[in-house]
Amino acid sequence: MLTNFTRWTTLAIAITLPLSAQAHRAWMLPSTTVLSGDNAWISVDAAVSNDLFYFEHHPLVLEGIGQAPQRGDRNARPRAPTRLVITAPDGKEVPAQNGHVGKYRSVFDVEIAQKGTYKLAIAGGPRHFARYQHDGEEQRWMGDLADLTEAVPAEAQDLEVSQMESRMEVFVTSGEPTTTVFEPTGRGLELQPITHPNDLFATETAEFVFLLDGKPAAGVEVNVIPGGIRHRDDLNDIRQTTDENGKVAITWPSAGFWWLEAKLVQQAGVTAPVTQRRATYSATLEVLAP
Repeated sequence: MLTNFTRWTTLAIAITLPLSAQAHRAWMLPSTTVLSGDNAWISVDAAVSNDLFYFEHHPLVLEGIGQAPQRGDRNARPRAPTRLVITAPDGKEVPAQNGHVGKYRSVFDVEIAQKGTYKLAIAGGPRHFARYQHDGEEQRWMGDLADLTEAVPAEAQDLEVSQMESRMEVFVTSGEPTTTVFEPTGRGLELQPITHPNDLFATETAEFVFLLDGKPAAGVEVNVIPGGIRHRDDLNDIRQTTDENGKVAITWPSAGFWWLEAKLVQQAGVTAPVTQRRATYSATLEVLAP
């Protein structure tokens, strides 16, 4: 069972991922995304940090991956475990191996035993977060929506309730790319690639479609940032917004690992007491030299 402390620290990750230079960003970084040969392996780092892809804040704690930092260490704040699902090209789930949680990052290995494309996914939500005024002070609450009425005083003012959903993914291909792992779940914000995520090259243009609950989503804000923020003054990011068909086109200026974030905030279509819905998607993509 999650403690209030771990719930709040998980919330801190969820609400501090705006597209800004100083935001905390949660990410997974594979050792490579394109492999050849049989019975290959990859290693993956998972962390939350200010600088992509640099370890300086805290590990991304994943269910079944090592031992989370203990609460007694004030410098290693515990995080609520999140379930990692690794899907093989045949559609079956495979386990992460050799997991470990360190001071600033989690690490695990994945055996790439099949030819084709694997998906590593972390999906969270829906979670509910409330802000309101009470006795002249701003208060916050997070929990199950069914508990909102009991948790928030009846005389509270300026109540705002956000429904938050998130998804983080990495794609890895051995041999020829396949598409079985791109079958939408129909829940939250998802990537439906036109250009395969493991077929990205510098100076070339890739096209992606974003879906919300299985349907093309217009107006999604998409931002891609190259790694190495720590060693340059500018983000060098690329910002796009999906068209009426949910599509964006991104031309990659350089090779390397890039972090993609997409987000959509909606006030229309939500059911009271929810006042807005926040759906986010992120992925680590490797762009190859042409």
